[in-house]
Amino acid sequence: MGLFFLKRFATLAATLIGASIVVFLVLEILPGNAAQILMGPDAAPEAVAALATKLGLDQPASVRYWQWISGLLVGDMGDSYAYSTPVVDLVLERLALTIPLALMAMVITTVLALAAGVYAAARHNKLGDVGVMALAQIGIAIPNFWFAILLILLFSVKLQWFSAGGFPGWTEDAGGSPLEALKALLLPAIALAVVQAAILARITRSAVLEVLREDFVRTARAKGLSQRAALWGHVLRNALIPVVTVMGLQFANLLAGTIVVENVFYLPGLGRLIFQSISNRDLIVVRNCVMLLAAMVVIVNFVVDILYAVIDPRVKASDI
Repeated sequence: MGLFFLKRFATLAATLIGASIVVFLVLEILPGNAAQILMGPDAAPEAVAALATKLGLDQPASVRYWQWISGLLVGDMGDSYAYSTPVVDLVLERLALTIPLALMAMVITTVLALAAGVYAAARHNKLGDVGVMALAQIGIAIPNFWFAILLILLFSVKLQWFSAGGFPGWTEDAGGSPLEALKALLLPAIALAVVQAAILARITRSAVLEVLREDFVRTARAKGLSQRAALWGHVLRNALIPVVTVMGLQFANLLAGTIVVENVFYLPGLGRLIFQSISNRDLIVVRNCVMLLAAMVVIVNFVVDILYAVIDPRVKASDI
């Protein structure tokens, strides 16, 4: 197990280094000058040059990359050009919304997908199976931002059950409460979850059908075990490896998907911060936020790899 963990950790570190280089270089080649945008189009060249020097934009790219990475290693993300505040404070403030939103969407995705996938597999080639797969195909075809607009039109404009946007905060000091905050995140979470649930339901169905054909399932059924007990007690665990793989990738997609959905619902999360920072040419915020999202994706995949060994020891043995 130690060798398995060490190999996965080395892959994690190498991937993060590669991602940091890509993120830095991509933002470096973007047109525009952050100092010029902050000073305005009519600013004197001397003032723009002085601001660029103050921000460190006149230094070589290699020096700026090393300063960025060395700062990340000690938790220093630098200061925002536009907000003149530490980037880490901005990110932590926005993550307090984005992480709960992604987790809520993941819970909805998992519950819907596992229930639908197992139900469809248990009724293979019957009406229930066909109906679930048809709904799943529709769900895959629906863009989450378009579905978000439909949810707003139905539940906010017509029924007036939910607010059309905004976030009241988690505490009374911020003007809200945990219940109001969760209610404000429900529609965005559903908008994020519907496409991912449709994909995961199809994966779950295929994985469960494959395990249902195994000899040990037929033996268990022959000994009198009910279909429900066999499905939930034996089949589902053995079918979890491809399901967990997709779930790990989907959580990463949910984090990235918040960029669009948070702007639709006007939520002050990490996605909206990235969008605003791109508009303001606040590259230091964009760079750190994108790197944070990339790190989350890599770490989630790392956790999924470790879960493989927990779910199925054969994966651990074969990898070592």
